[in-house]
Amino acid sequence: MNPNYPKLIFAVLLTIYFLWIAYAPMHGSFLDLVDLPIHETGHLLFRPFGEFMMIAGGSLFQVLFPAVFVGYFIWNEKYYSAAIVLFWVGQSILNVWIYAADAVGMQLVLTSGFTGTEGSFHDWNYLLTETGLIASTKIVAGIIRLTATLTIISAAVFSIYYAFFPTAAETVESDL
Repeated sequence: MNPNYPKLIFAVLLTIYFLWIAYAPMHGSFLDLVDLPIHETGHLLFRPFGEFMMIAGGSLFQVLFPAVFVGYFIWNEKYYSAAIVLFWVGQSILNVWIYAADAVGMQLVLTSGFTGTEGSFHDWNYLLTETGLIASTKIVAGIIRLTATLTIISAAVFSIYYAFFPTAAETVESDL
C-alpha cells in the first residue's frame, strides 16, 4: 500500500477546502465564477423545452456540466480524476442551494445587479411557486444542501482511496 503522494496531498487539500465550503457555503468558492456562465448557458440550452425547463435549466445544467466530466473519467476508468471532479459537482450543488434557500427572502444580488425583492427575476422563487413548494423552501433547500455535502464527502473518500489504490488505467498512465 504505497500511495501516490502528490495525488494524496492534492486530495487531502481539496477535501479540507471543499468541506470548509460545505460548512460555510455563503463564503463562496473560486468555482463560483465558473458556475455562473454555465448556469446562464443552461437557460439558453433548455429554452426549447418551455418556460419552466428554461428556468430550471440554469441550475440543472450547472450541476450536469461537471457531472458529465465525472462520467467521462469513470468511463475511461480514471476514478481518481472522477473523484476530483466530483468535488466540483458538490460545490455546484451547494451553489444551487444558496439560490434555492433564497427563494422566499430573495436577498441575493442576481446577474441584473438587483435582488429578487428589487424586481429582478429569481429562478428558484418561480420554480418553487410553480411546483407549489414555496412554503417548503427550507425543506427543499435542506435536501439540496444534504445532497451537496454527501457528494463532497463521497469525492473526499474516493479521491483519497484512489490515491492509495489506483486503477490499472491510472497505473499505466503514471508509468509513462
